[in-house]
Amino acid sequence: MRAVKATGHVDERGQIHLDQPLADVNGRVEVIVLIDETEPEPDLLVSKEEILANFRQAWHEAMTGQTVPVSQIWDGIEHD
Repeated sequence: MRAVKATGHVDERGQIHLDQPLADVNGRVEVIVLIDETEPEPDLLVSKEEILANFRQAWHEAMTGQTVPVSQIWDGIEHD
C-alpha cells in the first residue's frame, strides 16, 4: 500500500470531493480524513459586502472627525 496526499472538501451529504483527480489510481482506496479545526465556522465568516459596508462606515467617520483618540480608548482599558 502507498500513501497519496490530496485535498478536498466534504459536502452537506458527507461525500468527499477531491480538488484534483488522483493520477494512476483505479479501484478501491482506504481514506484517512484530517479535519482542519482552525477553519472558522460558516456563521462566523463575514461577507465581502459586510466588510465593505464596515469599511465605508469607518472611512466616513474618519473623514468627518467622528473618531476617538487611541489614548482615550487606552485609558478606559483595565491593564496590570
